[in-house]
Amino acid sequence: MLAISRVQKQTSALRLLQLSSRFHTSSSLHKANRNIAFVFDIDGVLIRGKKPIPQARSALELLNREKIPFILMTNGGGVLEAEKAKEVTHINGGPDISPLQVVQSHTPMKALVQDPEFNRVLVVGGNGDNARKVAQEYGFNDVIMPIDIVKANRSVSPHAMFTKCDFDEYAIDIDLKTPIDAILVFNDPRDMSTDVQVVQDLLNSNNGLIGTKRSLKSVEDRAKPSIPIIFSNNDYIYANDFPLPRFGQGAFRIITETLYNTTNKLSSPNNLQSLIMGKPFKLQYDFAHHVLIDWRDKLISKKFDAKQILPLLGSVPSESPFTDIYMVGDNPESDIKGANDNGWQSILLRTGVFQDEDYDSIIAKPTVGVFDNVEVAVKHVLQKHDIPIH
Repeated sequence: MLAISRVQKQTSALRLLQLSSRFHTSSSLHKANRNIAFVFDIDGVLIRGKKPIPQARSALELLNREKIPFILMTNGGGVLEAEKAKEVTHINGGPDISPLQVVQSHTPMKALVQDPEFNRVLVVGGNGDNARKVAQEYGFNDVIMPIDIVKANRSVSPHAMFTKCDFDEYAIDIDLKTPIDAILVFNDPRDMSTDVQVVQDLLNSNNGLIGTKRSLKSVEDRAKPSIPIIFSNNDYIYANDFPLPRFGQGAFRIITETLYNTTNKLSSPNNLQSLIMGKPFKLQYDFAHHVLIDWRDKLISKKFDAKQILPLLGSVPSESPFTDIYMVGDNPESDIKGANDNGWQSILLRTGVFQDEDYDSIIAKPTVGVFDNVEVAVKHVLQKHDIPIH
């Protein structure tokens, strides 16, 4: 795994609506209400595609009313947290979700902004140039995309599917003589051929310089790429309206590793060194834990501004105010396994991908139980903690 070890306190550059008046908060929260927290997956828990799950609105309203901290955590991404928060709020019809309550798969990358080793970055995936906009909003100053490289030299990807309109709308002019420091895979690739080629070129380059190739004879550790690569999630497949699952970012990671290992003549157990974010990995859960603590502090202080205290990437909170954190999800492989592996309580719902007939064979069992919907689950937890429901 890629080691990232720089102590830093950072603030996000998100543009927020003035939400402070919309959250029902109190500086004197009941102790029980302050000591527990919820983390919700989005699709299959709060919404399903572009449709609401009816009980989600009342569940979130209940938690707001009882001043219980909660955030949303999804392996999705490719857009700003503000846009995802707005989308969930719109589909459910309220209550308002703050961008500071949203952890997408690539959200922890915000913690890399002030690291000088991540000055010029290549971002991969997502529609159009959304990933560039997200990275720039996070605070990265020099952000390029594969389409920029192809615009500068079309022979980089001879089978690229970009049109003139694509180049005009999404590409920028770049200096190919300036090295790239790191590769950040924000979302699923849209032009797999181009992304595969560009990423491999850089992983095997001379210190990130486009159009160069390092000599294997001079490489001490062939598993270590020329520049670091970070995948925002490892979802191999995902579901859409097609009857069969579709390949996700995890499939792109497998292709990337296989090609890199072949080029560098690596055999098992040696493998491309990379960092993988998202559920069910510990890094993502530790980051979300920090976000929960920050949001709890805002609930108590009632200071809902744009400043968000971000942790050292990969750090575990030294002190947590929570006795229990409840992960509510519909996917045993990511939501439930991740929660169980990281000391959280886990709740599995029937409103998403999970089916009762699969219970005996799922990779991880929920510690709290299986529930029909998110509202029933939330009320069960509150009753367990003797929190009266008003």
